[in-house]
Amino acid sequence: MNILVTGGAGYIGSHVAKKLNNIGHHVVVYDNLVKGHREAVLTAKFVKGDLADKKLLNEVMQSEEIEAVVHLAAHSIVGESMEKPGKYFQNNLSNGLNLLEVMVSNNVAYLVFSSTAAVYGEPQEVPITEDHPTNPASTYGDSKLFFEKILERYQQIHGLKYVSLRYFNAAGADHSGEIGEAHSPETHLIPIVLQKALGIRDKLYIFGDDYPSRDGSCIRDYIHVEDLADAHILALDGLIDGMDSRIYNLGNGEGYSVKEVIETASALIGKEIEAEIGPRRAGDPAVLVASSQKIREELGWKPKYAALETIIETAWKWHKGGGFNGND
Repeated sequence: MNILVTGGAGYIGSHVAKKLNNIGHHVVVYDNLVKGHREAVLTAKFVKGDLADKKLLNEVMQSEEIEAVVHLAAHSIVGESMEKPGKYFQNNLSNGLNLLEVMVSNNVAYLVFSSTAAVYGEPQEVPITEDHPTNPASTYGDSKLFFEKILERYQQIHGLKYVSLRYFNAAGADHSGEIGEAHSPETHLIPIVLQKALGIRDKLYIFGDDYPSRDGSCIRDYIHVEDLADAHILALDGLIDGMDSRIYNLGNGEGYSVKEVIETASALIGKEIEAEIGPRRAGDPAVLVASSQKIREELGWKPKYAALETIIETAWKWHKGGGFNGND
């Protein structure tokens, strides 16, 4: 198939694009490179473009005869979203609407959407299932939930079929070491820990050690980015095979604490990674763990790289190699 991957030069998008290309699809990456990296697009065709540019987007849809879209282009920093809500609604909603309108006008009927566990807000029960109440605690979570609502209407009115994938904590890197996680600024725990190990970062903080968890630090569900990419492919295959639109959580179903991540990284690298205890951050739940039972049962998805050691090992290979242009 001819597949458009928006945000395909970003962390998750580049892994999705690589896997789609490797199994024989014609992949076109559409990315404005504000957060993405041109070096992350290994074999797919690349178009530098913004979703605000409907004219270019339409030209690409037509010239490449696009048949399906995997939509990963979005702003995604929770803290920033609470400082600049307009930026997040503009990009994640208005620009997303541009994509949907161009899809409809070109009769592109399949969409896999990169959503987030942030739509749930403070969990009422753990593990979190897809029918858990949605009550986002951030503008970022709002923007993703609103877009899911928009997708429901586009399905009802235009027949657009979609799968919304609510990620928990994406982590790790491609086993080849060719692509990995490179954010600026970096906000994710595992790369921050590894940056501290490499001397790139001066301080590493554990934000609170008095949570009601097994060691007092927050517990999160980490999912290897390659397992995440596999889920996108299964979701797309399901839609093409006639599956109705639906929502899936994506996580390992097992949580690891901040302290466990640091200890595991220290053991793998062979040196102690020092961390300081800081105050709690507002809005940080003690435990966030997904139930991915639904996608396991319905699409046969199963994480191949669930062990924390494997996740950190692949990330370490990537960061130790210098990332893109030796700069993360």
